Amino acid sequence: MNEKIENLRERLKNLDLQGMIITNPVNIRYLTNINAEGVLLITRRENVYITDGRYMETVNNSLTIEDEVIVYDVKELTKEDYENFFTFCENIGFEETNLTYAKYKEYMHKYKVNNFEETEGLLEKLRIIKKEEEIDCIKKACLITDNCFEHIRKFIKIGMTEKEIAFEIEKFFITNGTDGLAFDTIVASGPNTSMPHAVPTDRKIESGDPITIDMGCKYKGYCSDMTRTVFAGYVPQFMKPVYDLVLKNQIRVSEDLKEGANLKIIAKSVDSEFKLNGVNMIHSLGHGVGLEIHEYPFVSTKYDFILKENMVITNEPGIYITNRFGVRIEDTVLITKYASQNLTMSEKGYVVVG
Repeated sequence: MNEKIENLRERLKNLDLQGMIITNPVNIRYLTNINAEGVLLITRRENVYITDGRYMETVNNSLTIEDEVIVYDVKELTKEDYENFFTFCENIGFEETNLTYAKYKEYMHKYKVNNFEETEGLLEKLRIIKKEEEIDCIKKACLITDNCFEHIRKFIKIGMTEKEIAFEIEKFFITNGTDGLAFDTIVASGPNTSMPHAVPTDRKIESGDPITIDMGCKYKGYCSDMTRTVFAGYVPQFMKPVYDLVLKNQIRVSEDLKEGANLKIIAKSVDSEFKLNGVNMIHSLGHGVGLEIHEYPFVSTKYDFILKENMVITNEPGIYITNRFGVRIEDTVLITKYASQNLTMSEKGYVVVG
C-alpha cells in the first residue's frame, strides 16, 4: 500500500471528491517517485499513470508493487478508456496552479466529469511533514552542502571572480553524488552583497570584501539550502556589529524552533530587534524545504503557522545596507518535538578566506 496516496485519498474523501487529476510533476514524484512526463489519476478504483512510450521504462522502474499504480501508454488509450476512468465520480479535484485553461477544457471533455473542483495546495500541504526516508535524503543533501562549503572556503582567493566561485560550487555538487543544483547559486561580493538575490558577476574579490554564498543541491530529488557570509583577507570592523546582530538572531531563532512554536511570532521577534537597531528585515525569515526549494510553510510576519514534528524549514535572517554590504546566515533545519536540529552545520563565526 502506498501510504502517501492513501493519505491523499482520505483528504479527498473529506472534501467530497471522488478522485483527482494530478499534473504537477513535483507532486507526482512525491506520491509515486515517478520523475517522467505524464499525468497521475486517482480514481475510485485505481491509481493510473498516463505517459508515452518514451518514458514507459523509466516510469515502470520507478514504481514498486506497493505503489499500486497502473501505467498506460497514451497512444494505446481509446476515447472510451478516458471516459471510464472516472465512472461514478461526481466531483474530481484538479491542481489549478498547474493547469492551463485549454487543458482544463480538454480534461472536462475527455474524462466526462460532471464537476471539477480546485484543490488549493492540497498536496503541497500534505508534503509539509516529511517521512523518514525524505528526511534522510535532505540530510544527505545538507551533508554534501557542508562538504562543499569546506572545499570552497579553501578555494576562494582574492582576485577571483564571483562567477569562478559559483562555477566551482556547481562543479563540486555535480561531481559529488547529487542530482545537481537545488537553485541557481548566489555568490555576491563587496557592495553586491546588499542584494539578497544577486546574480554572480565578473566582479573580482577584493581584500576586505564580504562574500555571500547561498547554495544548495538535490539528492534523490530533495533539496538543501545554506547561506554563509565570509570575508576576504580580514573582517572590517564596521561590518562586525551587523554580522553579530544577524548571527545572534539566527542562533536565537534556532533555539525557538520546535513543535508547537508559532512562526509568525518568531519572525516578528526578529523583525522587532532589527528595527530597534535601525535596520529592516526585507525578506521572510525562512521557508519550507523538500522536493522544492521553496515550499510550505513560510516563516514570515504575515504567516500564522504552528510547527509540527518532522517539518523541514530554513532559518535565514539577513541585513542589507543599500550599495554598501549585506549579511545573511542560513541553515536548513529539522523540527523535532522539543527542539530543532540544524541539518547544515558549517562554521558561522567570522570565516576569513583568500
